[in-house]
Amino acid sequence: QVQLVESGGGLVQAGGSLRLSCAASGLTFSSYTAGWYRQAPGKQRELAARIASGVGTVYADSVKGRFTISRDNAKKTVALQMNSLKPEDTAVYYCVVGGYWGQGTQVTVSS
Repeated sequence: QVQLVESGGGLVQAGGSLRLSCAASGLTFSSYTAGWYRQAPGKQRELAARIASGVGTVYADSVKGRFTISRDNAKKTVALQMNSLKPEDTAVYYCVVGGYWGQGTQVTVSS
């Protein structure tokens, strides 16, 4: 079955960096768009960034210039490098590939 396993969340001070990683199995990873969504407390889930099966990327306006999404099709992984983190980036971050969702990883940014 399809599995998406996220890692790399945690607690960081404002201005710091974190790198999220998602390892996929059970699907032809290279064929699908991969992305990271996030949900902050009391807010709707929103797209943070996604990357096409090629190299096209899309970022939320709120993370442009700070976050970078990348993928390694050979390793079936997708990563989200998050720099210059802000308290408003605090959320549960979910990896999504081909319509499948990971379990989520908590990112907390303290002020």
